[in-house]
Amino acid sequence: MLTILGAIMYLRIGWVVGNAGLFGGLAIVLLSVSITLATGLSIASIATNTRMGEGGPYAMISKSLGLEIGGSVGLPLFVSQALAAAMYIFGFREGWLFLFRDHSPLVIDLVAFLFIFIIAYISAYFAFRVQYLVLILIILSLISIFSSSITWETTGTWQDWGDFPNTNFWGVFAVFFPATTGIMSGVNMSGELKNSRKNIPIGTLSAIGLSTIVYIILCWWVARAASPQELINNYTILIEKSRWQPLVLMGLLAATFSASLSSLVGAPRILMALAKDGVIPWGNSLAKLSKNGEPRRALLVSATLVLLALLLRDLNAIAPLITLFFLLTYATINLVVLVESSLSLMNFRPPFRVLIIVPLYGIIGCVLAMLVIRPFLSLVAITIVFGIYLQLVSVPKEKRSTDV
Repeated sequence: MLTILGAIMYLRIGWVVGNAGLFGGLAIVLLSVSITLATGLSIASIATNTRMGEGGPYAMISKSLGLEIGGSVGLPLFVSQALAAAMYIFGFREGWLFLFRDHSPLVIDLVAFLFIFIIAYISAYFAFRVQYLVLILIILSLISIFSSSITWETTGTWQDWGDFPNTNFWGVFAVFFPATTGIMSGVNMSGELKNSRKNIPIGTLSAIGLSTIVYIILCWWVARAASPQELINNYTILIEKSRWQPLVLMGLLAATFSASLSSLVGAPRILMALAKDGVIPWGNSLAKLSKNGEPRRALLVSATLVLLALLLRDLNAIAPLITLFFLLTYATINLVVLVESSLSLMNFRPPFRVLIIVPLYGIIGCVLAMLVIRPFLSLVAITIVFGIYLQLVSVPKEKRSTDV
């Protein structure tokens, strides 16, 4: 939930409505949510069928479709988690610059990354403890935002459908979609949960439902708050138009810091699961845990990737890349449920069942969205995944250890 209500909500929801208009913005939100909801339902179905263990979505896919397919999707998923950590740091930076405009953006990024890395290195449990405070700050910031509409009148200039200056519907969709991918944060920590069969379905579906309500209200709010041009050019419109600016700013900083921390905690666990199954080189080394059970070697690799991603320097530039990787993962998760439901396998009898149309819609929606967002990059991503699959197939099974 905290990862969903993060950088995109605070810094880009106005930009989305400014480009797409109120109805266009709602269409983008609902389309994104529909794909995520289909995937969330598929995740719930898989989670209630089996104990997932470490690796989250990677474990789901590999146990159902085999290690080769799981590994071919697990690597891009790991990369997307690292990219997401960098994206949230960019969001933190934009909030910080609202307070201190003369500070160096690069220094802000590096200092924020250093603090996040230290916390993740110490303990994931410590990282979870701060989530309660972050949730309180987000709730207070939303109260500050929504209550401010009482004190100002509508601009009278909102558009039902936007003109999309310098972009198009799918370009805006690509920037917004990462806002809905936070459901993976909880799934990535499947190995840490005491009762993943219960926690994952409830947590995933409730997070999707509550965040959807928040985003719908925010679309209406920003449409009334400012003109389309102001929404496009002013990324901090939620802060400036709120009743108590410090509360919203604290919510932004806390949410982006926490979301980046969650991504940096989740990514090493995916990498560790891949290493344990022999999917990646030097698996024995990366799979080792510290004395307190932390995958610190995998964390160092993840942190290096985050540092490289910080070189992209722009939230709008990195968001479409994250979107493509997550769409690919979502499509595969839906494929798992579609295949196992269609074949009526004896080992697939989940208490939480979904109609076959749900994963089918999830697959079609993900693939079509990928192709219209970045056709060339999507084909490159699919080619890379297929290449990883062929490589894994070519490695004899006795050379790697797996419980699949």
